[in-house]
Amino acid sequence: MSDLSEKAWLGQLNEHLVDAGNGHRLHKDTISPFLAMQDAAQKDGIDLQLVSSYRDFDRQTAIFNRKWNGHAQLLDVTGAPLAFDTLSDNDKLHAILTWSALPGGSRHHWGTDVDVYDRAAVKNWDGDFSLVESEYDKGGPCFALSSWLDANMHRFGFYRPFSLNKGGVAVEPWHLSFKPTASVFEKARNLHGFTLALEQSDIEGKSFILPQLPTLYNRYVLNNGLKPTEFA
Repeated sequence: MSDLSEKAWLGQLNEHLVDAGNGHRLHKDTISPFLAMQDAAQKDGIDLQLVSSYRDFDRQTAIFNRKWNGHAQLLDVTGAPLAFDTLSDNDKLHAILTWSALPGGSRHHWGTDVDVYDRAAVKNWDGDFSLVESEYDKGGPCFALSSWLDANMHRFGFYRPFSLNKGGVAVEPWHLSFKPTASVFEKARNLHGFTLALEQSDIEGKSFILPQLPTLYNRYVLNNGLKPTEFA
């Protein structure tokens, strides 16, 4: 892992991945800790299952482009729907990045990060599950899972990288990262490689996005967000 290639953290190389079942793939160093955590949760009555795992650069590009073109719902920071036709390009960009990363900037490129839910609890729930924070709060179908993770995930090496809203990525209680391996990818990230990858990509809005990349990289990819005085 010390010789991690540029393409690996950008999601353009997948030699480190193994099958995790049901179409999911995880980093080879992440799957055993994840399965151990899943088994422990099951013994405590929590049906911890994957919503999302590894996504490559091209898949992330497709997600971004669908949102940029109005083919997928955009949300505000609270998870409320936005009216696409009323949004400027700047509004669209920040609405997308609050919930979905630019290609090359997603932690899901590494196979170390997963989105999880309580499958049994959601199945028995009356509402429409849409992966928003309220579903993991008290009264939501995944509250028991979230509480269990608070108490137990660290024993297996996992943590929540998006546990606070800093003015960058929204709070995502479902997003877990396997810290021992993810930290290697974090250290490998760099603005130069990220910029080159996006310059060569098929991302929509490229001419609008590229001039802002240094700011976007710091605010959303590194999730440093905004300073308190910069919040609108």
